[in-house]
Amino acid sequence: MNPTYDFHGQVAFVTGASSGMGLATARAFAQAGAAVALADVDEATLTAAVEHLNHQGHRVIGTVCDVSDEDQVAAAVDRAVETFGRLDMAFNNAGIQAPPSDAAEETAENFDRVSAVNLRGIWAAQKHELRQMRAQGSGAIVNNSSLGGLVGLPERAAYHASKHGVIGLTKSAAVEYAPRGIRINAICPGVVETPMVTDMLEGQAEAMAGILQQQPIGRLGTAEEIAQSVLWLCSPGASFVLGVALPVDGGFTAW
Repeated sequence: MNPTYDFHGQVAFVTGASSGMGLATARAFAQAGAAVALADVDEATLTAAVEHLNHQGHRVIGTVCDVSDEDQVAAAVDRAVETFGRLDMAFNNAGIQAPPSDAAEETAENFDRVSAVNLRGIWAAQKHELRQMRAQGSGAIVNNSSLGGLVGLPERAAYHASKHGVIGLTKSAAVEYAPRGIRINAICPGVVETPMVTDMLEGQAEAMAGILQQQPIGRLGTAEEIAQSVLWLCSPGASFVLGVALPVDGGFTAW
């Protein structure tokens, strides 16, 4: 049984919100009473997600947004504030995988693309969220890193570099903004059953078996489990928690 939260009268902003962890978190915020602004680069899936949540009676809007473009991020945050009047919570979730690569063969194009989305995208979202939260004197931000922000794995240097960077970004901003009433944390999900992971592992039965062997809990995580960690970090129950990189990984990093 999941804990319950009361976010009535509050506004949440979620990037990468049309599927996977982002959609599960947007849905959980809405079910807890928040108005939610969804942002995603995929217009078709974003429209479907917004229509579904609206049909369920939730107050949601959707904005097409490529987080690697700061102007688009600023516009998405501005629209959320203009529509709902404030911004209380944010989950900066949008991210991509980089193709596995020998570190000596990694292309600059791959490195730049994964950094643009996974690190600069979170930097841009956090920056513009903080401008509104600073004016309010309150707010909570959760940035999505990864177990790849805590460990290293072969052929994943570019991806892991971006996710390690998210943790540094989070900790520095958390220390800076704690005195201003704003809490900033990161989560580090393990292998979660999302479309991105499904695509990555499709046809790789041996890879999936290897991953499960590394999971003390013996299974993949769910998007809903990640959503619950985000809601807790945004809730009064985590009022003394800031600057953490919280593993939500089924015990992977406890080995």
